[in-house]
Amino acid sequence: MPVFEYKVIPAPRRGDKARGAKTTADRFAAALSQIMNDLGRDGWDYLRSDTLPCEERVGLTGKATAFQNMLVFRRQLQPVAAAEPVAPQQSAAPILTATAPEGPAPKLVTETTDAPAFPALGPARSEETASG
Repeated sequence: MPVFEYKVIPAPRRGDKARGAKTTADRFAAALSQIMNDLGRDGWDYLRSDTLPCEERVGLTGKATAFQNMLVFRRQLQPVAAAEPVAPQQSAAPILTATAPEGPAPKLVTETTDAPAFPALGPARSEETASG
């Protein structure tokens, strides 16, 4: 799933002088085009414009709500390279050399009758009976 980062900038309040732009609408469109082209060169895609409320101070103690026009851009973040599972390197088993002790070879236990007997463990005592 792609991950995006966003950039929000204020929309221009008036148009810029541009060659061939004679009306207010043409100048405003030229200003918007300039912003969109500049950010587009940096990889930002225009997403939308929003008008959002913003509380401002009026006088010493007063407050008023003004509305700000914002332009929203986004671009896809570079996908994080998935860490490839690294297989453990196969290394040669170490060569061990040892001399056998004098005497008979150790007995290999293969049946339960040959297994050593361990004493049976009694029931576990709880803390209440252990401390009492």
